[in-house]
Amino acid sequence: MKTNFILPIHNHNTYLNWDLSMLIETLQIFGLNALEPYKVDNAVIMAAGMASRFAPLSFEKPKGLLNVKDEILIERQIKQLRAVGITDITLVLGYKHELFEYLAEMFNVKIIINHDFNRYNNTSTLMLVLDKLKNTYICSSDNYFTENVFHAYELHATYPVVQHDVSEAGEYYVNADADGKILDVVIGEGTWCMLGHVYYDRAFSTAFAESLVREYEKLETRENLWEKLYIQHIDAFDLRVKHYEDGVIREFDALHELQQFDSRYLEATDSPILNDIINTLNVTLRDIQDIEVVKDSSYPLAFTFTANGVAYLYEYRRNTCNHSPIINTTTTSWWFFYT
Repeated sequence: MKTNFILPIHNHNTYLNWDLSMLIETLQIFGLNALEPYKVDNAVIMAAGMASRFAPLSFEKPKGLLNVKDEILIERQIKQLRAVGITDITLVLGYKHELFEYLAEMFNVKIIINHDFNRYNNTSTLMLVLDKLKNTYICSSDNYFTENVFHAYELHATYPVVQHDVSEAGEYYVNADADGKILDVVIGEGTWCMLGHVYYDRAFSTAFAESLVREYEKLETRENLWEKLYIQHIDAFDLRVKHYEDGVIREFDALHELQQFDSRYLEATDSPILNDIINTLNVTLRDIQDIEVVKDSSYPLAFTFTANGVAYLYEYRRNTCNHSPIINTTTTSWWFFYT
């Protein structure tokens, strides 16, 4: 049975007779037009840094190319963006950028190379995409989202936050008002920790881009995270919190954190460095503990670790293949290992 509706046209003393299908179609058009200012335009995935804290795996390949639960981190993120209709995706690469380049053909993503990745922070990445900052997701290639956190439409500029029972040094904690607007950010102390993908709406993009261009000539700005610049001028921006339950957004800062999430990394590895250690010392992957990056210019790519209670140092040098003997001291054993 055909159902008709009589709708008034406010500018005339006449009426139109519309059927139900036409009404639904018209309401959909009106709805989409109303939503247009909130439609996400694109996404930028930051993948330039080395993530040296994730030694030794990050010595071999960028963290975003790690296989976690049978998916490459950055591929999973691109698929999640595309699943909600976001296909305009730009990758900003730096460290070992050639390993990412297959993604351009696989997903039709744009690629920009950040040649300053090894001396400046992620402000240098954002300087390369100023023309792309609109209604834009700003993502990190090494995040793992257990569910799809992206949407075709977003109402406000937002920064995800997760609850911490205990504050962690170096993490960024927010205080927000009743509407969710971030009022201030405290490093190392708080409850709601900033973590994951950020959404810039057009107003935030315009204001932040102006601030970044103005401040970028300062070395401090170039060497800092973009969040530091935001904090310095926080009153000029309207950025809201977006709360997530624990475990939805995962960030792996060290190998042991990845091992807790993906147990395969406790049993086997495709890492040449870890396999060399396993074979040379006749230990298991579980035996390799307490991995710490060496922060010493004498050892630009090195880390310490323990295996069965003995401490070692591993130095990684590309394009050489050479082993020195294990050097024993009265308190520990240091293994200088070049590969």
